[in-house]
Amino acid sequence: MKNIKQSNSIVTRREFIGSVAAATAFTIVPRHVLGQTAPSNLVNIAVVGSGGHGAFVVTQMLKAGGINVAALCDVDAEFASHIETKEYGSRKITGLYRQFPNAPKYKDFRVMLDKEQNNIDAVVVTTPEHTHVSASAMAMKMGKHVFSSKLLGHNIYEIRLATQLAEQYGVITQMGIGNHTTEIFHQAVEIIHAGDIGDVREAYVWCDNEWDPYQGPAVWPPRAVRDYNPDWADKQLPEKLPIPSHLDWDLWLGPAKYHPYPGFGRGLYHPSNWRSWWDFGNGRIGDIGSHAVDLVFWALDLKYPLTAEGEGSGRPALERVPPWQKATWTFPARGNKPPVTLRWCHGNTRFDELKGLDLPHEWPVGIHFVGSEGRLTMQIERGPAGPMELYPKAKFANYKPPPRTLSRSYGEYQQWIQAIRNNNPAGTEMPFSYSGPLSETLALGNVAYRVGKKLKWDPVHLKATNAPEADKFIQGTCRPGWGLDKPKMPTKVLSEKQSGA
Repeated sequence: MKNIKQSNSIVTRREFIGSVAAATAFTIVPRHVLGQTAPSNLVNIAVVGSGGHGAFVVTQMLKAGGINVAALCDVDAEFASHIETKEYGSRKITGLYRQFPNAPKYKDFRVMLDKEQNNIDAVVVTTPEHTHVSASAMAMKMGKHVFSSKLLGHNIYEIRLATQLAEQYGVITQMGIGNHTTEIFHQAVEIIHAGDIGDVREAYVWCDNEWDPYQGPAVWPPRAVRDYNPDWADKQLPEKLPIPSHLDWDLWLGPAKYHPYPGFGRGLYHPSNWRSWWDFGNGRIGDIGSHAVDLVFWALDLKYPLTAEGEGSGRPALERVPPWQKATWTFPARGNKPPVTLRWCHGNTRFDELKGLDLPHEWPVGIHFVGSEGRLTMQIERGPAGPMELYPKAKFANYKPPPRTLSRSYGEYQQWIQAIRNNNPAGTEMPFSYSGPLSETLALGNVAYRVGKKLKWDPVHLKATNAPEADKFIQGTCRPGWGLDKPKMPTKVLSEKQSGA
């Protein structure tokens, strides 16, 4: 036990800025290496999805510097031209069509990539999940670097394909997981790697509907559980005609089966509720799970699970994601690290195993590591990660975190841009080689719920060995004209001992 007050370990603003300045020093790459002609060797980017989240991501990249917006694509010209995204949560973001009126604009990313391939170095993909890999795979085959919003793909086959293409074509990739680059996440990983809470065999992640009121410590779960209407599970939204001229609904659907156009607005498919539908997203597991389970993956050096199981309200939904779910994954030992059981829940349900513990149950999103010598809990919300708590509190009252072993980050967007400019494939913390296995694991939790049984997982052949009926969810389907290559198998991802073969 290091008996130095925790306050002595806090990184000062001056130290942090100094470390960032050192980290951001870079070597300008000649234009012939990047395949570009922009002045000052800026990275020419094309954007697939120029409204909502795409506008947010690219605006942040512009603040980081080093890019030139060379081409834009969106299936909804009006949404991409908005002054403020009032329909997109609480963020007030100017659409990229309005920010860059002179940039060439396209509705179909396939047309854009074909016509602009000699004018761009990299592609930013911020569409709904079901078109992530359709766009990123085409870009990577052209040798373009890719930044993709989470989840990396819509199903496990797509995710593995994206991971393989990134390696095959040697492109620099990043999946957007903003919390990963924070100081407090780095510090938590160092604490666990140092063994200061002992061997970790269990980890829990919860994600409430944080917009529901907290009911106090005497109520369990701490927020009300919403009712489930099974009739909603099987119904697409009713059609609202006509489809507006500024929206290409067929392109929005892309590889997904046909859904009637229900209109524009919150609670509908477009622009922001697509995650609630299996044909377009992976629900809260794919969304917040990418941010929260990421810390568990990183700190415990996880990759592919041995088993996955899931449960939720009512019967497995045919169309809609249910209002609450639980998932459990088991992972093998890794070197001298013990096997791990990882549990997830979302939607105002919690783990009874944690009910009696002295934890900040009011936190709407929490990550809890259970070690043999102590416990660590981290909060993430819509803003930065933190704070972090160590238990038992008396034991860790004068705790000082271990010395730094991890390089500090200057942000997910800056990382990607500088890695491209430095021609440094190892310069990003969430490349597809890392975010691919994370994404596969999260998607597998949904497969287990939809199949309704505990799955024994073979990551080499991408098979639930005890459930052939899971194949349709593992592989997914595409409408004609949107087919993707299948991932190459068998894949050399783990040893026989690790994979459970």
